[in-house]
Amino acid sequence: MRFGPVPLDQALGVVLAHSVSLTQGRLRKGIILGAAEIALLRAEGVDHVVAARLDAGDVAEDEAASALAAALVPDPLGQGLRVTEAFTGRVNLNATGAGVVEVDAGAVLALNLIDPSITLATLPPLMRVQAGTLVGTVKIIAYGVEVRALQQACAAARAAVRVRPVGMRTASLVLTEVAGQEDKLTAKGRRAVEARLQALGMRLTGVEVVPHRISAIAAALGRAGGDMVLILTGSATSDLHDTAPEALRRAGGVVERFGMPVDPGNLLFLGSLAGRAVVGLPGCARSPALNGADWVLERLACGIAVSGADIAAMGVGGLLKEIPTRPQLREPK
Repeated sequence: MRFGPVPLDQALGVVLAHSVSLTQGRLRKGIILGAAEIALLRAEGVDHVVAARLDAGDVAEDEAASALAAALVPDPLGQGLRVTEAFTGRVNLNATGAGVVEVDAGAVLALNLIDPSITLATLPPLMRVQAGTLVGTVKIIAYGVEVRALQQACAAARAAVRVRPVGMRTASLVLTEVAGQEDKLTAKGRRAVEARLQALGMRLTGVEVVPHRISAIAAALGRAGGDMVLILTGSATSDLHDTAPEALRRAGGVVERFGMPVDPGNLLFLGSLAGRAVVGLPGCARSPALNGADWVLERLACGIAVSGADIAAMGVGGLLKEIPTRPQLREPK
């Protein structure tokens, strides 16, 4: 592609690089100049324009963007993505339903290294999305790119991004209360958990409120239904052998991890019972603000196994937004 000033008498078929204001109206950048546009420019006394001229081996921006998007999303239904029409060299990839984003980061990097004019930007891996969320955007920065570079980009990043859909549909919740606890705290916790599940397209299939005792929690866990079991205690879990983890063991379950390097969310514990995930939620789950429990819930809901190593890896990027109502702020004002 050649770029620069072009005499008006040689401008037929070039791509206008900069918009030109006319006495009446405007010629916008990106249009292909035909005889009518050249006549308008000549009538305005314009003798040259800044333009792009595509060579024989070049692909125009919209065509290139569409081709790259097609390579990225060869199976829109299976990848949970909707591909928009190309406009000014851009094609957007939008989620068609709730889930988490899966990205082949190496493939995206390879694509973006081929030619600075061929670009793909995506959301971070495993970010939760809903129907309509912008997951990625293809942008051809120049007015045209070499066909060989485009072919390399298409090959490098084929099917590199998708939305992993929510597979679970239900969850149950066990709430515990300690002596003197106000009912509104229990109700607040239920509302927050239910809202989180609804955002994933899940429903709360059962809620049981029990005293904060090992025997009571264990019995409630034995009765709990749903695809996943959540526990939110009236007294924070502060040790691997505290009340709620011990209750899970007594019920016949396993505690796989206590604690996570995500703040807020440090006091989460993760286990399993009868083939279902059990998540001991940290107290901050009573707030709608993002916390470490969200990352765990979202992955589990989408059928992604969460190991202790996975939780440990969450420390990078795990310093989340401060909750103003937290009794002890991390950073004094």
